[in-house]
Amino acid sequence: MNSKKPTGINRIIRACFYSFEGLKAAFSHEAAFRQEICLVAVFGPLGFFMGRTATERALLILPLFAVLITELLNSAIEAVVDRTGKQIHPLSKRAKDMGSAAVFISLVMTCVIWAVVLFA
Repeated sequence: MNSKKPTGINRIIRACFYSFEGLKAAFSHEAAFRQEICLVAVFGPLGFFMGRTATERALLILPLFAVLITELLNSAIEAVVDRTGKQIHPLSKRAKDMGSAAVFISLVMTCVIWAVVLFA
């Protein structure tokens, strides 16, 4: 049996496949991720047109992706915690609450950046 891990372009192709599977799973199972995709779909183009320079456009658009990244990590934390058991445990609650807090902070960061770029 050959247990050699793929390398080179095969590794990259497999990594892309797994990434798309993760995006598909998040979209299928996470309502918050779907809502945040809608947020990006609306505010992404808006940020592109409202930014006066390339730097402003980047500052308006990139935090939207930070929200998606944070939501993906939060969803992964929740899946792992749920996988280990459904019983309520203080550490499980703490992990889930911290993941949720990370999403909240990424949303606040996005709002602050938009306010600074557009109104300063």
